Amino acid sequence: QVQLVESGGGLVQAGGSLRLSCAASGSIFSINAMGWYRQAPGKDRELVAAIRSGGSTYYADAVKGRFTISRDNAKNTLYLQMNSLKPEDTAMYYCAAAAGLFKRGSYGALIDPKSWGQGTQVTVSS
Repeated sequence: QVQLVESGGGLVQAGGSLRLSCAASGSIFSINAMGWYRQAPGKDRELVAAIRSGGSTYYADAVKGRFTISRDNAKNTLYLQMNSLKPEDTAMYYCAAAAGLFKRGSYGALIDPKSWGQGTQVTVSS
């Protein structure tokens, strides 16, 4: 089992930046992909960025060019650098660990994401 703990959320003005972190522990060897989801009130949860163990990445169209996903294997930590933030980026952000990542065109999905963090709130004011 994998345990995930997010941090780094907060309140920022539009155009600002935040960096989210997700520290992983436990059965790290079972992770083949990790990603960041977000869910705004009244909306479905959506995958915004993901990264495979081999390093290939996925970004939702809404965040391409503004968000960057990365990881530090030595620290077992996943990051999401968010720049040029917009009010519509306001949501609870969750990291997840999965068996893999499926990508086709602009669509992406983590495969069997069994481990989730508790979430960190990002609020972007206009």
